[in-house]
Amino acid sequence: MDYAARLHATARTHNERRVLVLAGSPESTRSRAVEALDTTDIPGSDTRYVGRAATTPWDPIDPKHADKLLGTTQQAVVLDMQDACQPNALGCALGTVDGGGLLVLLTPPLDDWPDRRDDFDESLAVPPFDRDQVIGYFRRRLVWTLRQHRGIAIVDAERGTVDKDGIIDIPPRLSDPSPDPPTDHEFPSAAYTACRTDDQRDAVAAFECLDRAGHALVLEADRGRGKSSAAGLAAGSLALAGNDVLVTAPQYRAAGEVFARAEELLTEVGELAGRDSEREPHRIETETGCVRFVPAADATALPDDPDCVVVDEAAALPVRRLRSFLGADSVAFATTIHGYEGAGRGFSVRFRDDLDESHHTVHDQHLGTPIRYAPADPVEVWGFRALCLDARPAVEPLVADATPETVEYRRLSSADLLDDENLLREVFGLLVLAHYRTEPNDLARLLDAPNVTPRALLADGHVVSVALLAREGALSADRRAGMYEGERVRGNMIPDVLTSQLRDEAAGVPVGYRVLRIATHPDVRSRGLGSRLLTTIREEFESSTDWLGVGYGATPELLGFWDENGFSAVHLSVTRNDRSGEHSAIMLDPLSDAGRTLHDRHAKWFVERLPGMLSDALADVDADVIRATLGSLDGAVPLELSDWEWRAAAGVATGKTILDISPRPIVRLALRHLIEPADRDALDAQQERLLVRRVLQHQPWATVTDELDFHSVATCKRTLPDAVRPLVTAFGDETARDELARFE
Repeated sequence: MDYAARLHATARTHNERRVLVLAGSPESTRSRAVEALDTTDIPGSDTRYVGRAATTPWDPIDPKHADKLLGTTQQAVVLDMQDACQPNALGCALGTVDGGGLLVLLTPPLDDWPDRRDDFDESLAVPPFDRDQVIGYFRRRLVWTLRQHRGIAIVDAERGTVDKDGIIDIPPRLSDPSPDPPTDHEFPSAAYTACRTDDQRDAVAAFECLDRAGHALVLEADRGRGKSSAAGLAAGSLALAGNDVLVTAPQYRAAGEVFARAEELLTEVGELAGRDSEREPHRIETETGCVRFVPAADATALPDDPDCVVVDEAAALPVRRLRSFLGADSVAFATTIHGYEGAGRGFSVRFRDDLDESHHTVHDQHLGTPIRYAPADPVEVWGFRALCLDARPAVEPLVADATPETVEYRRLSSADLLDDENLLREVFGLLVLAHYRTEPNDLARLLDAPNVTPRALLADGHVVSVALLAREGALSADRRAGMYEGERVRGNMIPDVLTSQLRDEAAGVPVGYRVLRIATHPDVRSRGLGSRLLTTIREEFESSTDWLGVGYGATPELLGFWDENGFSAVHLSVTRNDRSGEHSAIMLDPLSDAGRTLHDRHAKWFVERLPGMLSDALADVDADVIRATLGSLDGAVPLELSDWEWRAAAGVATGKTILDISPRPIVRLALRHLIEPADRDALDAQQERLLVRRVLQHQPWATVTDELDFHSVATCKRTLPDAVRPLVTAFGDETARDELARFE
């Protein structure tokens, strides 16, 4: 059993991490793990067990809650993968092991592992598929990387034989001296002497710009580079200078390191005046400043007008929330690029334009040197490879000439991706760019889920646009009845919503493909490649599928894109999505008679319930989102107005009466125009926003005046007749036209 002691000794000598794989039966691997760690000097109190064994000598955590490890460090983590190979749990365990530590993996025999089915496979078996149809390529690739990469020992737990020792023969590295403070620094010297690397020192120095209004800092780092520590040292320094520093993150746990380092700094310089006040539980005070935490959902309002804002784990927040922080005098966005728990590029891809167009002077800083283990740590290299954490699209010169006419359409299979590492990395790299947060589980879903299939456009063999499709529907009568009665069905999002929320038990009968994600290479966007991809997908599936669909956080830009590509809205959620921060839209593109029937009845129902939704649950949705949603709808709104209602509408149009006397005819006219206008140019965008906010959403005049930048409430009110008159003219009957003529 000395293999574990030798492996740990080399890890400690080089301040690197090592992986010990114990392969065999659950009983033998679990007992071997205890024996192996007993030969090291790693205390049991510094070891965590991630698994479901009934008994364990170490502090246990269920794999489903492995994210609780994030933000902590351990000398050893035992990841029991006998019951389930959960990629997310592997990523979290990797991110927890400190330099000189061990990650111990308990696995079935490696040759058999890819062909076994476990609890995680069950989660990929989306109805009507079953667990036996899950492929197992993720595990096959994982086994291959375990055998190929350095620093990984593999032991047959049944025989106790070492198949691969994982020993790396390299000379010990010299420890780097502590960095010196920068010349002419504004923060206290203690903030810089607390830094572990030159990178971290430079990052702290970059925060000095926040002491002046009008500046924004973007700090990007891989996991384990000391990003949060740098932010904490800077926050404490800014508080010392008298600033009110608001720190925010998805949860306080994500910002815990920021507060720990800020408190350490203020304690060291003797300026800590208070901690955990009653008014705010997460607050550190100096005589003149403070560092305080506010959850991201509440921080968007910039409570108490902070001097500067530090947003930690910015990549995990939706762009809508990130935009709100641009209202601060100065702001820093600290974000992880390749986190073991998942990469999120919504910040850098979708938000960067907003940041560059703001009133802030933008500064960029990158942290590349790890602080918890040595550079080029072999386990980090393996983890990035195994989980595709550093997957990127092709470099710009390789795709620069791509156009819709020159690209090749490819139907990609899991086997294609497994056999071509470069293709896999380009596909997954683009999918990471397309989404706020891409997790290791998504890689397994791409390779193994029987309902998921990718399609791509390639230019000279390189991926320029990719769509990930999920098969939905074709559900049995029993499954549909269960869903109607409240049973959750995995992986059938559109049939589930249409059935359980919109009370259509037949919605699960037709078969469709939902576009889970679609992405185009950032260097060749706005050339029509995404539209070309969707057109070709439609051509491929139109003879065998009832519908294409999509569900996403609705923005005017995205609604416009899907509308232009033949999709129309059938639902807008009444609550905001936790990840996107937006109301989710569901849109369908029918391909068959059954698909058209499904689409038409839900489009009809959507129009019928819209007036009530817009004046209640959707009353706070952005006017341009509503305009774009209504503009994507197929069909016309029946006006069904009486002679009296036409006279009332004409009265509003001529200023002879007010909206509040009889709002219904104006509501019907506004819906008719926004869904199927007689003349698209009859109203300008501002007039349409006025109809949405005042007529459809029933917002008070004062609110509408402020939001739409009218000079006064009176001016806003006088504008409404100008917006209503063209609608009465276009859609009105003889009664309406006579009424208009009488007063004009």
